[in-house]
Amino acid sequence: MNAAPSTPLPASGSAARVAGATFGQGGSIRVFIAEDHAITLWGLSRLIEASAPRMQLVGTARSRTELLNHDAAALADVILLDLDLGGEDGATALAVLRQRCPGRVLVLTGASDMALHRAAVLQGARGVVHKSEPAETILRAIEKVHAGEVWLNRALLGQVLGQLTESEPADAPRPADPEAKRIASLTARERQIVATLVHSTGSKQFAVAQELGMSEHTLRNHLTTIYSKLGVRGRLELHVYATAHGLGAAGREAPGA
Repeated sequence: MNAAPSTPLPASGSAARVAGATFGQGGSIRVFIAEDHAITLWGLSRLIEASAPRMQLVGTARSRTELLNHDAAALADVILLDLDLGGEDGATALAVLRQRCPGRVLVLTGASDMALHRAAVLQGARGVVHKSEPAETILRAIEKVHAGEVWLNRALLGQVLGQLTESEPADAPRPADPEAKRIASLTARERQIVATLVHSTGSKQFAVAQELGMSEHTLRNHLTTIYSKLGVRGRLELHVYATAHGLGAAGREAPGA
């Protein structure tokens, strides 16, 4: 990824890679790259293109404005976003991206500032990967984020959860809030599943299913219903939501019930 480019850089702008491209052929993960450094952009583009057919590069952008106005960004499954876009804070684009683009955002950064990483996750990023990571690690992070998982190290995950819950003890009585109706819609079994997930941070889904005494397929079906009832997307948001609303202490004592 550090070699000098021998072929032209991929085009950017609203028309780049949109005309003549058929998105998502053969189940490929559609990837959009927002990166202002020419050599890094070239290397990432070649990396995604070389990973075909499992991935497909659908567009690139070199600035925050270009990213937010690029047609292909709204078609991507995963947006690989550099936090520093030409001196602009790429994280400020996250709120707009979440409204405009259904794809998940994976932050790509050369900085080691955990506060910046934490802020990006709190604004909607599904993971953070450092530019120094090997190529295969970056590809694996893209695949995991596309699959609905999160790509965070344990320290960062702990900081995110801590910041969201530090203002109030988990067992403190909570006043009635707009979420009460959603929480009340959970069945006892669903509450048990949520509590088990909260206490199994970092565990693979099949391990959680085994602890609950059900198949992984049955667990996925339950999670689909739980996500819908609570208005969350994926395990990270469920974990944050459950911790913030005191659902982590719900009954875990009846596996197989």
